[in-house]
Amino acid sequence: MEGIDALRLPSPCVVLLVGPGASGKTTWAQAHFAPDAIVSSDRLRALVGFGEDDIEASTAAFDLLETVVAQRLSRRITTVIDTLGLDADRRLRWLALAREHDLPCVAVAFDTPARECRERNRGRAKRIPADVLTVQLRSWAQTRDALAGEGYHDVITPQPVRVVPQAFVGAPQASQHQPERQTGPRFGLQVATFDFPGKAAETAGRLREIAGAAEEAGFEAIYVMDHFRQIPQVGRAWDDMLESYTTLGYLAACTQRLRIGTLVTGITYRNIAHLGKIIATLDVLSSGRAICGLGIGWFEQEHRAYGWDFPAVRQRYALLEDALELLPLLWGPGSPAYQGRVISVPEAVGYPRPLQEHVPIMIGGSGERRTLRLAAQYADMSNVFGDAANVRHKAAVLRAHCADLGRDPDQVVVTHLGTALVGEDDRHLSELVERLRPRRQNPAQYAASINSGTVSDQVGRLSGLAEAGAAELIVRLPNLADAGAVARMGKVIAAFR
Repeated sequence: MEGIDALRLPSPCVVLLVGPGASGKTTWAQAHFAPDAIVSSDRLRALVGFGEDDIEASTAAFDLLETVVAQRLSRRITTVIDTLGLDADRRLRWLALAREHDLPCVAVAFDTPARECRERNRGRAKRIPADVLTVQLRSWAQTRDALAGEGYHDVITPQPVRVVPQAFVGAPQASQHQPERQTGPRFGLQVATFDFPGKAAETAGRLREIAGAAEEAGFEAIYVMDHFRQIPQVGRAWDDMLESYTTLGYLAACTQRLRIGTLVTGITYRNIAHLGKIIATLDVLSSGRAICGLGIGWFEQEHRAYGWDFPAVRQRYALLEDALELLPLLWGPGSPAYQGRVISVPEAVGYPRPLQEHVPIMIGGSGERRTLRLAAQYADMSNVFGDAANVRHKAAVLRAHCADLGRDPDQVVVTHLGTALVGEDDRHLSELVERLRPRRQNPAQYAASINSGTVSDQVGRLSGLAEAGAAELIVRLPNLADAGAVARMGKVIAAFR
């Protein structure tokens, strides 16, 4: 069930159906959940007996149900338990099991009028015996009053529901408030993979298409990672990985207005004065659209593979601070000498100068004591990760550093990098997740890891990040090989305009 009005349940979770026979439990479950998510005592009775109405198979069916539920919950898989739910001991046992595995447990109370249950039962090909249904209806009256005090995550009535990654549970509220707040964040696209159909022979054409689609979709910037082999968080070491600044030069020629930069340049990979020349050149050839992203570097295996030194953290921070001081000198007037902590440049000079009077500098990283302080002192943008609560906290730390350094906090904006898989609806999302997920990874876990959601889901989540303080929302789309991926993200961006 899609739609902003559907109740969001956190993935994964346990959904316990409670109500008398013929109250609509199975019909409701089948309308809102995939068949594999539903564990039904009736279906298991058919599995261990001659059919769903084989009452003598009930004991065996419930023994099997307990095993199935225990196995699914131990693996943290969303499970809908479709039984009468009128046995308090069973309900509390399932609730305890859900808590043991840190799963929210939601009870759905089917308070269907007794007359309606009886009418439905009379219309069935195989009816519940009238006296048995009467006992269930009496038991339901007591059960209904007990549910609220049993300690569920929530007790709800039958209504449209969707099970979504935790990041989207609050999305409807944030989405509804977004037009009132008029947060107006900028949007950036990070291209982190180059494993397109056709491989290297089609890479240039595909990148050109992505860049054009990004401009049309409303993105204001495009970024690439500064790595020489694919990082383990994204892919395999042998996946195609383009050199960053060569790629940015190509993207500059393919676009008209997108700002371009790395997210972010590792300061250990290049001579800093040479880096200043590279970025100045990029700014000139892009007509003043370059962004200078900087970070201390972290991928030791990559350094070792290419024969580069990988200094200790303290030395890399010293090199980063030197770069933050030296680069503006290289782009500015005159030819001053620079003597830093680890860098010595007799003449900080380069021609042509960047076209921008001030090339914006972004620092990547969330370290509160050093990284955010360096951002407060030298940078124009500070890139962070995580949910809205983390963004809000990092923004507060950044503002505190600015105040301590006597700098206007508005001069340093927070940017946020995250992944987003955008689907047209829940069915489309399921298809995308199934197509993209690693073979052995739980679909729900994968969906959560890439923030898989519909357009309205994404609007709500990103609106929450903007409200928390992110002035630019940079997304990595895990399905860039899909020609429609950027356009679907464009629908999200349009909601903020």
